[in-house]
Amino acid sequence: MLFATGRAGVAACAAAALVLSGLAAAVFAQRTAKPALHGRHWMAITGKPLAATAGAAIFQKKGNAVDAACAMIAAASTMWDTLGWGGETQALIYNPKTKKVIGVNALGVAPTGASPGFFKAKGMAYPPAYGPLAAVTPGTPGGIMVMLAEFGTMSLKDVLEPAIQMADGYPMEASLAAQIERQKEQIAQWPYSKAVFLPHAGERREAPEAGEVFRQPDLAATLRKLVEAEQAALAAGRPRKDAIMAAYARFYTGDIAEELVRSTQEQGGLITMEDLANWKVHLEEPVMTTYKGIEVYKLTTWVQGPAMLQALNILEHADLKAMGYNSPRYMHALYQAMNMAFADRDFYYGDPYVPPVEPIRGLLSKEYAKARFAGIDWAKNDPDVKPGDPYPYQGETNPFAALLAKWTTKKGLRSVAPAHDIQQPGLRSHDEGFYAGTTSVQAADEEGWVVSVTPSGGWVPAVVAGRTGVGLSQRMQAFVLDEADCPFNVVRPGQRPRSTLTPSLALKDGQPYLAFSVQGGDSQDQNLLQFFLNMVEFGMNVQQACEAPNINSFQMRSSFDEHLSEPGRMLVAESTPPEARRQLEAMGYTLTFSRLTSGPITAIMFDRKHGTMWGGASNYGEDYGIGW
Repeated sequence: MLFATGRAGVAACAAAALVLSGLAAAVFAQRTAKPALHGRHWMAITGKPLAATAGAAIFQKKGNAVDAACAMIAAASTMWDTLGWGGETQALIYNPKTKKVIGVNALGVAPTGASPGFFKAKGMAYPPAYGPLAAVTPGTPGGIMVMLAEFGTMSLKDVLEPAIQMADGYPMEASLAAQIERQKEQIAQWPYSKAVFLPHAGERREAPEAGEVFRQPDLAATLRKLVEAEQAALAAGRPRKDAIMAAYARFYTGDIAEELVRSTQEQGGLITMEDLANWKVHLEEPVMTTYKGIEVYKLTTWVQGPAMLQALNILEHADLKAMGYNSPRYMHALYQAMNMAFADRDFYYGDPYVPPVEPIRGLLSKEYAKARFAGIDWAKNDPDVKPGDPYPYQGETNPFAALLAKWTTKKGLRSVAPAHDIQQPGLRSHDEGFYAGTTSVQAADEEGWVVSVTPSGGWVPAVVAGRTGVGLSQRMQAFVLDEADCPFNVVRPGQRPRSTLTPSLALKDGQPYLAFSVQGGDSQDQNLLQFFLNMVEFGMNVQQACEAPNINSFQMRSSFDEHLSEPGRMLVAESTPPEARRQLEAMGYTLTFSRLTSGPITAIMFDRKHGTMWGGASNYGEDYGIGW
């Protein structure tokens, strides 16, 4: 075969490439760094072992998957697992009683006074990434309480018990301890944050040490106030759901709200009592597309989730399996499809509860995807993929055609960085904007409840809101200030910023098939797309798919900091063969390399043949699962 020439030689080489690609996938699929989890009755997977243990404890007390998920979110928030109590929660829940998927929208809104003019007057091109002006209203407390009230079975007291114990004191893990120490100068700007995170202020090391008991008495008191409100309502004869909502009212309209607003404004923030009182959790219908008969569900345009559905619709027109797992042609197909979907995200996605109305029907149209697929250049990368025009595919005329004509990926261009490894959370780099931020929660039980959550916001370094102990969100940075950037995502009071957070559920034959999510900013739906294809197209099990090497594009506009773009940059695994590297570079890609090529993925797969569950968690980071 090495000496074959002409057309026969080309065909033979192509066949050899496919064989080698298939062999590479098969060899990879034979081993994983971590074992797959197996469970028959329940499964709990999240970003930290202690948080997974909190979910397991709830299951042991006969709670359902929603109860367990709420306990895991609460525990992870208390551990500052790239989120705090003032962050945001978004979830997909499969209800086995109705056989429907429900969306939970617990993302905060821009506060009173947050306008383009306000930030421009301060010389800002975008809202800030950190500090009191980066905060939207807290969403996680409301999200937990509404989920629990509507779909759980237990009391708030029982579900918050692990988090309260942790707020009283838990041994801090090394990664968070190191992150706090690295960012201590920024933390020290905010007095309440300094008091929480720097217990050794003035010493050489001011942060807690790994294994040191980390105490948060103010947060513990706040959580106990929520339980007090619930228990008082129960003692007064109010039903379980109403009692939980009494705790909700104490957080958003009572004494907790008063201290949160007072301290936030004291530190220069904008949140008012009216902002908290007017904010609501929305239970909503998610969006869905089908891929080879599998129904894939995402939250709608207030997050980036529909971009994965758009990419699946585009890639449905290609024979991905024949291309071969992570062959150059497969990588190119993924990169181009993702860039098209994310260009649409960058221009058309925003809060569906305020005008203008996002063209989601056209964006998810199969005919629109077919037209986008036809625009792929199979010879080289297109460094200036623009948003398409989905309006004709829903029978309308694009009201933003003039803005669309001027739009380019090249705004805020960042030169491509040299090859490097992904930095660990806590070092603020452009790559961290892609890979850090967020934890993930997956929970399922034998009754059929399934929950996928990507809570985030309020990560370290966070502004702590006074004596509440609550760390405020930094999600304001996802807004833009100019309509030309995205007419659907311009900051205004009461509007949600378009977030990167993206839980996922898939059904096969009308029954749960997968619950999956991942950490990692703008990379989330890129990596979840590849995780899904690893299973559906290449036959990997859930743990193999979690660990498999991915590619990442940086060509879309970042959702963080300065909203930068790096057209043509592709992150690939260090294991990518030299010939594949040469082919990709010949197609116009600038390659960077890493041992790790995604944020930590967590997932549950439902094995209908055996009536069991398979759990997976990536082979790095601290993501952890427990099954029974």
